[in-house]
Amino acid sequence: MNIFKAFETDIRKLLEELAAEGAIPAGLDGSRLTVEPPREASHGDLSTNAAMILAKPAKMAPRALAELLVAKLKGRPDVASVEIAGPGFVNLRLTADVWRDRIRDVLNAGTAYGDSDLGGKAPVNVEYVSANPTGPLHAAHGRGAVFGDALAALLEKAGYAVSREYYINDAGAQVDVLGRSTHIRYREALGEEVGEIPAGLYPGEYLKEVGQALAARDGDRWVGKGEAEWLPACRDFAIAMIMEWIKEDLGALGVKMDVYSSERALVTAGAVDTALAALEARGLIYTGVLEPPKGKKPDDWEPRPQTLFKSTDFGDDVDRPLKKSDGSFTYFSNDIAYHFDKYKRGFTSLIDVWGADHGGYVKRMQSATTAVTEGKASLDVKLCQLVHLMQNGQPVKMSKRAGTFVTLRDVIDQVGRDVVRFIMLTRRNDQTLDFDFAKVTEQSKDNPVFYVQYAHARCRSVLRHAAASLPQLDQAPAALAAAANLARLDSEEEMTLAKRMATWPRVVEAAAEAHEPHRIAFFLYDLASDFHALWNRGRDDTSLRFLIDGDAELTTARLALIAAVATVIASGLAVMGVEPVEELRS
Repeated sequence: MNIFKAFETDIRKLLEELAAEGAIPAGLDGSRLTVEPPREASHGDLSTNAAMILAKPAKMAPRALAELLVAKLKGRPDVASVEIAGPGFVNLRLTADVWRDRIRDVLNAGTAYGDSDLGGKAPVNVEYVSANPTGPLHAAHGRGAVFGDALAALLEKAGYAVSREYYINDAGAQVDVLGRSTHIRYREALGEEVGEIPAGLYPGEYLKEVGQALAARDGDRWVGKGEAEWLPACRDFAIAMIMEWIKEDLGALGVKMDVYSSERALVTAGAVDTALAALEARGLIYTGVLEPPKGKKPDDWEPRPQTLFKSTDFGDDVDRPLKKSDGSFTYFSNDIAYHFDKYKRGFTSLIDVWGADHGGYVKRMQSATTAVTEGKASLDVKLCQLVHLMQNGQPVKMSKRAGTFVTLRDVIDQVGRDVVRFIMLTRRNDQTLDFDFAKVTEQSKDNPVFYVQYAHARCRSVLRHAAASLPQLDQAPAALAAAANLARLDSEEEMTLAKRMATWPRVVEAAAEAHEPHRIAFFLYDLASDFHALWNRGRDDTSLRFLIDGDAELTTARLALIAAVATVIASGLAVMGVEPVEELRS
C-alpha cells in the first residue's frame, strides 16, 4: 500500500463530498494536488497542498478551504491529529497502527512490495550503452550501462512494459577506420612487420586479438588485395568480434539487452529515406545556408547550400544538416530514422542514455523525434557524466590491453559486479562520479554498498539466531505477519524504521516518474542508517534488543520488523541489480 497515494485518493473523495454539499464549487481542477511528507518531520507525517491549489478557482481563502478539509479529516481512526500550517497546507499525523500495518504489507508482498501500476503497462524503450563497436567498454560505458539497466528495472517495478535496447553504430566512417586498423593487425598476425600504427587508426592492443582471429579464419586471403575487397571483410569481422566482447562484458555486469539494433541494417533497408520523406511531406526539409558556427572566423567558413531540417520549429537553436557535401546522409539523418523506427515499433516513450560528450546533440534529437512522430512520441535524454577511477585518491593507470583507458572488465574483475553497480548509482547521472577502488571496498559507513549490505546481513543474522533459539517459531513471512503483535513495537527507533519502509512505494513511483534510479540508492542508505541506529541502541539498552528472553511476543514482533527491513532492502537492491548478501566477513 502506498500510504501517500491512498490519502491522496481519500482527499479527492472528500473534496467531491464538499462539492456535493455545496461547500465548494464542483469540477475544480485537482491535477496538481499532492500528498507528500512535510519538509519538516516535526510538522507531521503527511501534508497536502489541496487547499492552496484549489482556493483561487474556488474563490475562497486557502485557510478557509483548509478548515473544511480538516473538519472532514478529524475523527478518522487512522488520523491522530490534523492541523493547518502556514497559508493553507494541511498537515496530518497518523496513528502508530497505520505504520505498523505497513510491516504486514511488506511481509505479505515480499520483494514485490513497492510494485506499482503507475505505468499501466505502457511501452517504454530504454536505449543505453550503445558504444561504438570499435573497442572494449570502458568505465564510463559501465556507468551508462548500470544507469540504463537500473532505470529499466525501476520502470518495470512501477508498472511499465520496458524494452532494453542497444543501438549498434556499425555504419559510417568510424567502423571503416576499425576495418583499416584490423587489416594492419591481420597482416601483423601473418608475420608482416607493420611498425607504428598510423595516426587516425585505432592503436589498442585488443585489435591484435582481432587480427589473429581473422588470420586464423581466412589465412592470407586478403593479402595483396585492394581496400575495396578487404575492407568490408575486416570491418564486419571486427564488429562481430568486438560486439561479442561487449555482450560478455555487459553479461559480467548483469546487463542483458532485449534488442540489438543495427544502424547499417536500417540504412540498407531504406529507413533513412522513409523518415526524411515523412519530414519532407510536412514541409520540414529545405535547401538553405547556415550561419557560421559560434567561434568560427569568417575566413574559416565556407557558406554552401545544404539540405536542412527545420529543427528550430521544434525548440532547437539552429536548423540541422541532413546530408554531407558528398550527398551522403549525416549521422543525424540516420539517428532520425532510428528513432522513427522505434516509434513505428510501438514506442511513444523513448529514453536514451548517452555519455556527457553528447550534450550538444540533445536538442536536435528531441526536436527531430517530435517532428518525425508528429508529436506522438517523446524523447528523454539522460546524460551520464564522467567516472574518475582512482586508487587511494590517485588516478588509476590505463589498461595495457585498451591502451587509452581502463576497461569495464578491469573494474568488474577488481571489485565485483555488485560494487560496480551500486557505486555507479550513488550520484545523480548528471554529476561526475569518483570511483576509488580502495574506498568502494572498505568496510565502513562511508562506503554505501557495504553499509546497506551490512544492514541486510545483520537482519539475516538475527533471523538465523532466532531460528536456533526459537525453533518452534515459523519464520515464513506470512506466518510472521499473522503471528506478530505489532502493537508491541513502540520505541521511537522502531517506528522510524516502519515509517521509512512505508515510503518505499512512493519512492519507487517518484523515482520512476523522474527517471532517477539514484533515488533508490539514497533510500536504501537511509533505511540502513535507521536500522543500524536501532541495532546500536540495543547495545546500550538491552530492552531494545531483538531477541528478548522470556518475552516471545515482543521477540516475534521485532523479528517481523527486521524481516521486513531485509525484504525492503532486497526489493531495492533488485532494482539496482545487486544481490543482497546473507553475511559479511572481514
